[in-house]
Amino acid sequence: MKILFTFENPLPSAEADAEVFSTTARYLVPHLEQAWLHVPVADDAGRAAAENLAGMPAIGAWAPLRPAALRHFLCGLTLPLRREFRAADLIYTRNLWVAWMSLLFGQRVVFDHYRPWPDQIPPLQYWLYRMFCHRRFLGSICHSEYTRQKYIELGVPAAKLHCVHNGFEPARFAAPIPLAEAKALIGIPPEAKTVVYTGRINHKKGLELVIEAAKRLPALTFLLVGSYGDGPIERLAATVPNIRIIPWQSEPELSRYIYAADVLLIPPSLSPLAKFGSTVLPLKLFFYLGSGRPILAGNTPDVAEVLKADETAYLCPPDSLDAVVEGLHRLTSDAALSTRLAANAQADSRNFTWAARAQKIAAIIAAWRQSAQAGQGSWGAAQSRIWRSESRRWFAHFARTRSVILPPELAPKAE
Repeated sequence: MKILFTFENPLPSAEADAEVFSTTARYLVPHLEQAWLHVPVADDAGRAAAENLAGMPAIGAWAPLRPAALRHFLCGLTLPLRREFRAADLIYTRNLWVAWMSLLFGQRVVFDHYRPWPDQIPPLQYWLYRMFCHRRFLGSICHSEYTRQKYIELGVPAAKLHCVHNGFEPARFAAPIPLAEAKALIGIPPEAKTVVYTGRINHKKGLELVIEAAKRLPALTFLLVGSYGDGPIERLAATVPNIRIIPWQSEPELSRYIYAADVLLIPPSLSPLAKFGSTVLPLKLFFYLGSGRPILAGNTPDVAEVLKADETAYLCPPDSLDAVVEGLHRLTSDAALSTRLAANAQADSRNFTWAARAQKIAAIIAAWRQSAQAGQGSWGAAQSRIWRSESRRWFAHFARTRSVILPPELAPKAE
């Protein structure tokens, strides 16, 4: 099998989508006869960096690095002109425009993305349905069952949709640091109880709830790691003495904060999923699993696909301040509970490595290629009715906010 991977942003990148795509591609290479990466590059050094990251030859896209919209447009428009496009058995992409162009010019496509696009941009629903049902569209790798179900509701055949969760790199935990030693490395007293969040610090991550919990738990030290400057969350946290805001950390430094955690925190809020639609199964969740530290998260539809309540994590009802406070108190005072959850999570993490993800995807693609499915869907009156209704809501939302993403909470329920 020969695959041409396409990515429309420069690599390397600190963005989560870049990590998911490039790491998945790198781990798929051993399963392939040949692979190439089509990616925008500034120069030979940029090409070499992309090749090193993805573990395959890089083809510089005929597209400028800026502006981003033009870069994406030209990456898709010029891709069919490349020799590797014709040599490949299929195109592997996370970009809808690239997928469509590839189908138009006779190639087969595998799509890999986390967003439930039918809910988030409803005017695209019929186009998405037609594209996903195209005979050369082999199928879509969904990062969550939550997203997969959105395409099934659209009428796309279930056989064309597989949920394969993201993963983490076990090598990042090859040299574990004892809790007290890790605390000393970042200047925290060993007796202090620490609650650690890692990731982008902004108003879309549910961190307002964490700040309120910190006010109620002054004996705990909250470390919010991933700040890019003086934003609204940083300003809210500035008045809370037991919160420390930490700048964005590189991979080696980040491990120190992970190992210094008495509790690793995924803000137990529905906002990232239902209000902003920006996060579905955060990538940090898989990294946390392998850390050997207890996890507190919200019992949201996406998170509950991976974390098991009272087995691999402490799951709270989302957006309940009392539940967060109670959960953090229990995890920082009940050593037996924390040890059991952390050990179970670490054992379960073996199912969520990047290598395991790539092996599953390779088997799925092989089955898709052999099945030669016709891709007949089931778009009917119900889908048309929902399409019109949700599109009206989307246009009203766009006129009011200028945001192209319709949060799921604004979308009507499927009939």
